[in-house]
Amino acid sequence: MLLVLALSSGGAALAQPPRKQVQEFQAPREMTPEEREAAKQRAMGNNLNAYGKDVQLKQKPIPWMAIGLAGLVFLVTTPFAIRAYRKTSKDIAGQNTFGVNRGDDEAA
Repeated sequence: MLLVLALSSGGAALAQPPRKQVQEFQAPREMTPEEREAAKQRAMGNNLNAYGKDVQLKQKPIPWMAIGLAGLVFLVTTPFAIRAYRKTSKDIAGQNTFGVNRGDDEAA
């Protein structure tokens, strides 16, 4: 199998067409300053500043309905939150903590 592979690859290498000869190097001609400037502008995409003049940004409108709904929710929940805060603070104030006497315990 190795012999068949070597023969087929060697035959393919010999069957290639002859390669072209290396050509003589010719330096490109010198460009004038105007041509160099035009080439720079082409490379930079001509006029980059003009792009922003044609583009129009779409601004999203202010979501007034969502703002109004959030305000309504806050208005409805505020009395319940105040009532829960007052009840909780009263419960916490009434608890007997370590080392503190509430005053209603007269067993001393």
